[in-house]
Amino acid sequence: MTGAVLEALASHWRRNRLQLLTLVLGLALATALWSGVQAINAEARASYDAAAATLAEGRFHQLMPREGDSMPQALFVALRRAGWLVSPVVEGRLRVGGTAVRLVGVDPLTAPPSSAASEALARTDLNRFLRAETLVAGPEMAALLEANMPNPVLVDQAVAPGSVLADIGVVQKLLGRAGRISRLIVLPEQPLRQQPLADIAPDLVLQRADGATDVGRLTDSFHLNLTAFGFLSFAVGIFIVHGAIGLAFEQRRGVIRTLRALGVPLRRLVVLMIAELVVLATLAGALGIALGYLIAALLLPDVAATIRGLYGADVAGTLQIRPAWWLSGIAMALGGALLAAASALWRLARMPVVASAGGRAWALGSGRTRTLQAAAAVVLLAAAGVLAVTGGGLAAGFALLACLLLGAALALPPCLAAILRLGEAQAVRAMAQWFWADTRQQLPGLGLALMALLLAMAANVGVSTMVSSFRLTFVGFLDQRLSAELYVDADAVADRAALERFLEAHADAVLPIMSVEATLAGLPAEIFGVRVGYTYRENWRFLDAIPAVWDEIEAGRAVVINEQLSRRAALHVGHTLALGPGLSLPVAGVVGDYGNPIGQAIVGEALFRQTFPAIEPSRYGVRTGNPQGLRRALTAFDVPPARIIDQAAIKAFSLSVFERTFSVTDALNVLTLAVAAFAILMSLLTLAAMRLPQMAPVWAMGTTQRRLAGLEILRTVLLAAITAVLALPLGLALAWVLLAIVNVEAFGWRLPMYLFPVEYIRLMLFALAAALLAALWPAWRLSRMEPTGLLRIFANER
Repeated sequence: MTGAVLEALASHWRRNRLQLLTLVLGLALATALWSGVQAINAEARASYDAAAATLAEGRFHQLMPREGDSMPQALFVALRRAGWLVSPVVEGRLRVGGTAVRLVGVDPLTAPPSSAASEALARTDLNRFLRAETLVAGPEMAALLEANMPNPVLVDQAVAPGSVLADIGVVQKLLGRAGRISRLIVLPEQPLRQQPLADIAPDLVLQRADGATDVGRLTDSFHLNLTAFGFLSFAVGIFIVHGAIGLAFEQRRGVIRTLRALGVPLRRLVVLMIAELVVLATLAGALGIALGYLIAALLLPDVAATIRGLYGADVAGTLQIRPAWWLSGIAMALGGALLAAASALWRLARMPVVASAGGRAWALGSGRTRTLQAAAAVVLLAAAGVLAVTGGGLAAGFALLACLLLGAALALPPCLAAILRLGEAQAVRAMAQWFWADTRQQLPGLGLALMALLLAMAANVGVSTMVSSFRLTFVGFLDQRLSAELYVDADAVADRAALERFLEAHADAVLPIMSVEATLAGLPAEIFGVRVGYTYRENWRFLDAIPAVWDEIEAGRAVVINEQLSRRAALHVGHTLALGPGLSLPVAGVVGDYGNPIGQAIVGEALFRQTFPAIEPSRYGVRTGNPQGLRRALTAFDVPPARIIDQAAIKAFSLSVFERTFSVTDALNVLTLAVAAFAILMSLLTLAAMRLPQMAPVWAMGTTQRRLAGLEILRTVLLAAITAVLALPLGLALAWVLLAIVNVEAFGWRLPMYLFPVEYIRLMLFALAAALLAALWPAWRLSRMEPTGLLRIFANER
């Protein structure tokens, strides 16, 4: 009996191949968008883990300089002699052939055990490694080094992407840091008796291991936002699947009624239909994973550039097939298909044996469920309002987004029905009344596709508003921060004091840029020292500040903090911030600092030099009316041209990072809207045969097939236009949530929201064009249908 039931169920798909294609492709597209995002995230996190594993970062305590980013190598010797088992590390970036490479210098005799560095060195000829100034890198980086460096290169797969291992002396030589090291790794096994750290190296602080990497923490928010967008795209695709499965169940009511009447147990029938669905979902999931791999391979270079630009982390440029993301893709395909079929299976389990097998039963059932949809929409939108007022944290922000989008999607069919009923009431001619009434009757079949279009349009409006608002704010921020005409790298010369005197003699103003890493209010941050002058007074804009903020900064009586530190530490103007032992200052201002993942505090130059006397300016901002002439003068002063950067170059680089940051979301926007257009096309094609009983009488009364086809196109475009108009306020609400809640919780800054009417009109026209293209094929088929096909309707029992 089981074989006969399976054959009967499979016969439906043989007769409705387009419907089968809709189901498989819809689920495959949904899985592709999800698995593509997960593949990118998995590759990025694997790169972070590989970079951290180079020296087992997060597993060992480390000794860090209290001030600055390096310490004398003599401290390593002193600590070893005092019984501290530590291993020195020199780390920095070197530009090789136009690529910034992370150099990691280690002592092969004391490198921490079970780290990638020690394992790579164990596979290396130690004598050659020490004597020949050998570099060890992965395959991609090794090719770059061999083409641009004279050092011999060894290839080792264990070395992280973008990283190069070498002896500590070699790295010191390449980076120009003779006698300096970056940090000391504290080995796990230590003698029972040691001299206190404060007696040997009071300028070092012990940073305890916490099992996590700094880069991983910084990029969590970025990947979480990417995952959320992938899930939204998956949800849009699931609407296609839900519609196809629901239609298939309704069309098979007659088969199911016959099977039940022949004695097939309900439990066996449900199990077999679930098994059928699992097989289809597995095939669609496999296809979706293959498509997701292609999407990820296309987007990964832009994501890697974004993460490198924002966080300084290297991500492999090639994609690997990792079990984590393809298993999640299969799981999402199976889970999504079963979720989409849940309501249909529930109706099947409750359907009497003699239930109607006609399409009218489906329409009546849809009318009954519309009330439940409207009630659920009200509950979800109310929950979104409550979360907007009382919610806190990133999880609450995403819960708000879920309630808002799902509630709006469920509210769409009742809203469309009300609008169409109003249009019907205003219609005078019989054909117009039929058009409005017939359009309203099609809502059960097109409702899910229109929901997908609503979500896709809202996502496009919301994300484009966020990105465009960010772009406007970011450009203004760059104009504020990059006000100097030239920036000179202070490491380019040996005598920084002579360079500063030269600049002061040839420039209108010199702005030394000094900073030191610190922990402020328990959070990682940087302290900057600035020379207050007309540049800062005229260009900087504050989110909140006292009236004479720069006078207080110049006098060393106050501090300015960025928005990230203000929000995360709950610090506001008037609060006191501890900058170090014995130094606490009131907060005089809060400034926007877009793109910076950590906190920042700004004090006057005099106070900074007094507090951190060992810190020298890392570069100088130079105000001048003749930047090209000053550039030539600096070159004559033996400053390498590559170390002199003009304002336009920095802005261009920053904006290129910005554009690459959002190229991924732009691509997902386009794909999501394309999936929605595909949903409309498939819905129209699968409903084409079911529409004939409604159109045949109108044709028989004298309306031509060409006119009926035109009305079908008009109906689809009208529904898409109403949906696009309704999507606009939803998209703006989405943009507000992203800017005011999610962005603040994820990155620590809030962006002003701007409106872009021209962009919204463009998106609406694009949505209408997509709907028009989706309607052309079914309308063309109707206009070319043989009259006998319409006449045959009157011979049917319906």
